[in-house]
Amino acid sequence: MPRGDRDKRLEEGKSPSPAPPKGRRPPGAEQPAAPVGRVVPSLLRLYRQEVVPAMMREFGYRNPLQVPRITKVVLNIGLGEAVSNPKAVEAAVRDLSLISGQKPVVTKARKAIASFKVRRGQPVGVMVTLRGDRMYFFLEKLFFAALPRIRDFRGVPRSAFDGRGNYALGIREQIIFPEVEYGQIDRLRGLQVNICTTARSDREGMRLLELLGMPFARERAGAGQGA
Repeated sequence: MPRGDRDKRLEEGKSPSPAPPKGRRPPGAEQPAAPVGRVVPSLLRLYRQEVVPAMMREFGYRNPLQVPRITKVVLNIGLGEAVSNPKAVEAAVRDLSLISGQKPVVTKARKAIASFKVRRGQPVGVMVTLRGDRMYFFLEKLFFAALPRIRDFRGVPRSAFDGRGNYALGIREQIIFPEVEYGQIDRLRGLQVNICTTARSDREGMRLLELLGMPFARERAGAGQGA
């Protein structure tokens, strides 16, 4: 309350109006904007709304928590060329950062190998582990944007599971990802994509990825043509 109005109310024998409690807005005041909620990946919504019910019917799960899910995605680029080209590590880190949206870590040799001229502690690759929303955003980009850009693409092989529902996919060229521009790379590099799931068998893991949109090769075509 202004000082003049306060003195006037005191002269009239009226108590000044109490100030609003600290940290609270008076009635009628403009309320602060509500915090913006996170954007739920469409692949995660698909999993919750369609994949979980479908797999419960198909495999006879009694509880939705029994349905397999993807826990993490690991991207890895091997750099044997780093022995003779130290700048290869910097270029691979840049490419993998653009692809994953997360800064990768540089992996180093644990022991020296004289036949390959590798010293202990020397950089031999870069890798990044994706979880949560970032993992689902990457898988959505991989399934629907990157893999279809491979020339003569006929689907990824069905035989790349490890026996425990985890899938390993080899990609020959990093330029299939829309973030990587051909004119800004020093050379073509391949990368490995490992999709880890909680499936107890390859059949469950394959069905999970298939319902999520993984473009597997047709069974009648055998293993098909991989990436």
